[in-house]
Amino acid sequence: MSILIDKKTRLVVQGITGGEGSFHTRQMMEYGTNVVAGVVPGKGGQKFEDKVPVFDSVADAVKQEGANVSVVFVPPPFAADAIMEAADVGIALVVCITEGIPVTDMVNVANYLKTRNTRLIGPNCPGIISPGKSKIGIMPGFIHKEGSVGVISRSGTLTYEAVKQLSDLGIGQSTCIGIGGDPIIGTTFTDALKLFKDDPETRGVVLIGEIGGTAEQEAAAYIKKNFDRPVVAFVAGRTAPPGRRMGHAGAIISGSEGTAQEKIEILQNAAVHVAESPAVIGATMKKLLK
Repeated sequence: MSILIDKKTRLVVQGITGGEGSFHTRQMMEYGTNVVAGVVPGKGGQKFEDKVPVFDSVADAVKQEGANVSVVFVPPPFAADAIMEAADVGIALVVCITEGIPVTDMVNVANYLKTRNTRLIGPNCPGIISPGKSKIGIMPGFIHKEGSVGVISRSGTLTYEAVKQLSDLGIGQSTCIGIGGDPIIGTTFTDALKLFKDDPETRGVVLIGEIGGTAEQEAAAYIKKNFDRPVVAFVAGRTAPPGRRMGHAGAIISGSEGTAQEKIEILQNAAVHVAESPAVIGATMKKLLK
């Protein structure tokens, strides 16, 4: 089974005519994702690829095409408003690919979403895919295989590495979620773990973290108390110096908190199998599924 998206998902692409939006919309459509609408203010009435209607607002896309999930490819200065526009008209899931959104904008988004029944994935993330069903975002669909292992990751590149290993070993994925590496994100490791816990067909989870923040520590606490299926983790950034941002905006160590070693020890204390290298993530999971 999958979580959050499936073959019934009706996707609207906010920013469908931009360079990134148009390229990845074609990729999503080729994968089989049900893209029902695009939104670009001022371009309503056009058609993308001669088949997908473009509207001036998300409200029109919902009313005319029944869109229930949105993906945001809107430039950083306007992305926060795009997220809130989708939430305002009842979109259940918003996946924000845009990177570089100001933190102050995301504070406003986080507060706004508390008043709405909308889940946000991202921003600054590769998206979500339920192999064989739907792909929303920029993940390369061909490396994925339908199956029963969930993947949650702060790193897009390491997501692809882990998925390729799993697929090559014959281990398919139920759903893969790139949660994003910014300081303020919509869906955390713990949020995603709760969804996988409620999916009886997910047999195990791969969790890919990195230095900075406390998301991995919070996930470990949840796993220890509530999650009874095998979890394999990898934490990137073991050699990162304190006080220096490494890659993602949220990947920064402050004092002893947020170090890779701290996260690894806490995960291990929660009976999580922490891989020493990203190269053995798949093999580690394969042993646990026997």
